[in-house]
Amino acid sequence: MGRLTRRAFALAALSAFTTTGAAATPAAAPAGTGDGDPRATTEMRGMWLATVGNRDWPSRPGLTAAQQRAELITWLDLAVRDRLNTVLLQVRPAADALWPSPYEPWSQVLTGTQGESPGWDPLGTAVTEAHARGLELHAWFNPYRIATHDDLSKLVAAHPARRHPDWVVSYGGKLYYNPGLPAVRSFVQDAILDAVKKYPVDAVHFDDYFYPYPLAGQTFDDDAAYDAHGGGFANRAAWRRDNVDRLVQETAARIKDVRPGTQFGISPFGVWRNASSDSRGSDTRAFQSYDEIYADSRKWVREGWLDYVVPQLYWEIGNSAADYAKLVPWWAEVAEGSRTRLYLGEGLYKAGTSGQPAAWADQDELTRHLTLAKKYPQARGHVFFAAKDVQANRLGAMGRVVADHYGKPAKPPR
Repeated sequence: MGRLTRRAFALAALSAFTTTGAAATPAAAPAGTGDGDPRATTEMRGMWLATVGNRDWPSRPGLTAAQQRAELITWLDLAVRDRLNTVLLQVRPAADALWPSPYEPWSQVLTGTQGESPGWDPLGTAVTEAHARGLELHAWFNPYRIATHDDLSKLVAAHPARRHPDWVVSYGGKLYYNPGLPAVRSFVQDAILDAVKKYPVDAVHFDDYFYPYPLAGQTFDDDAAYDAHGGGFANRAAWRRDNVDRLVQETAARIKDVRPGTQFGISPFGVWRNASSDSRGSDTRAFQSYDEIYADSRKWVREGWLDYVVPQLYWEIGNSAADYAKLVPWWAEVAEGSRTRLYLGEGLYKAGTSGQPAAWADQDELTRHLTLAKKYPQARGHVFFAAKDVQANRLGAMGRVVADHYGKPAKPPR
């Protein structure tokens, strides 16, 4: 997710899995949420289920196949109980796989050992069990992250990064595939499309990690790739954006070729550019994903490459740098007239968490987000980060959302 969210979660020690956390109990629909509002019956109600660093699932590596499966089912049942309709399951957290892939090794989040079979098929099971419960299953892939360490020798011997060390860039203590190499772009797509070919996933989903977030004093060394492939561009930034654009456009086209009914969605960082940098930008004073991680998310929507976009609007209403109430209409305007559906990414993880702005100590902050978004017909629903926070229901914030907005079941838009 955003630079201050998933990165921190991946490094933090996580509490043990529990099925007894306070969860929302669906309540009767409040006044004003009747059948006259299309979103009463058709809207995105999703949650991200993160596997990197065992953030949400599995609760720890090394569980038996039966234990892993039981935990997964518990998460799907939680989504049903809170009247959600979509689970975005992270199936390729770091150049690895949660299905038997001919391209990449089994993920270490399952057994604790990269390349070791868990004895079952998590993605295949997730698709089957989600569909049996009336849920959509969106398979979430991280395109370029290889490892959260920088030692190639720690990767399993058959890992593609060890066979192609020229594809790898070490940056900030982590390993990444180089987005500037056409061979990398092709390989990443092949690895992703393998899952699409094998399973009727409802969508392929990317988050905001393309080029890594910048670190002070660190340089992402893609000089050789730029020398070889960047000659036709005004500068390195334009070339890097084109590399990411190509990944997005080509992935979209290949998904439709392999399984036409499968959607393609991305959850970019919530700010494209500030208006002070670009008149088309938002009234914000925040990190600019266009300039810093080379993600031209506005273009992807306007060009129609995506079926849906879920900007990560993880700020409170009234935030001085990035106000939720200003970003929702900005994204609504971007999506208007395009073929791309707009959903809003919600920072549920902030509710009731120490160190957050005071607004997140208010049980009603999150439900106010959904109330505000209903003013904009382009906003077709919400996705919550992340599953453990849906389960924890700190402050009763998620329970309030369910009671105020999810009184009746709804199907995701198509």
